[in-house]
Amino acid sequence: MSLPRLRSVVVTLAARGADRAADREALVAAVVAATAADPVTVRAGRSCAHCGATDHGRPWAEVHGERVGVSLARTTGLLALAVGPGSLGVDVERVSRVAAAPLDAFTGAERSRAGDDPRALAACWAVKEAVLKRDGRGLRVDPTSVDVDLDRGVAHFDGAEQPVTLLHPSADVVVAVAAGGAPVSVAG
Repeated sequence: MSLPRLRSVVVTLAARGADRAADREALVAAVVAATAADPVTVRAGRSCAHCGATDHGRPWAEVHGERVGVSLARTTGLLALAVGPGSLGVDVERVSRVAAAPLDAFTGAERSRAGDDPRALAACWAVKEAVLKRDGRGLRVDPTSVDVDLDRGVAHFDGAEQPVTLLHPSADVVVAVAAGGAPVSVAG
């Protein structure tokens, strides 16, 4: 079975669940909503490419045995879920938390472009995480190896330019999606 409806990335924002199992169920629900699949045909889990464990690592989902791109991110009180046609990464950050954290994760060019704007720095951090999640290695890679140009909507990583999408659902929240340029919509 092919999934013809899944031509873009669908981002869902929700309250964080009581635990990781609840967040996993929210991911399954997001896959069902994005693909219009029967819930019994959806399987999901986690897999760590580094150690092979299934209690942590990158999330995965299948509909009728066919892989669907998924990613999830958490911040205080908020969960971001992304479902799309291929490899993707999503991150959600609270601007206030990034502004309060002593992050040494920005390139000189990013700091120059962002100036003292905490929203820009939070967006840069979210993009870095989304790009590294899409890559599959996550924060095992030095975040300064990703250079984010918010004005152009791209991140430079591993010698390639990667398009990214930024969403600002509120003044204190930024969501970044790295999906190879696939269109992004927010579930209503």
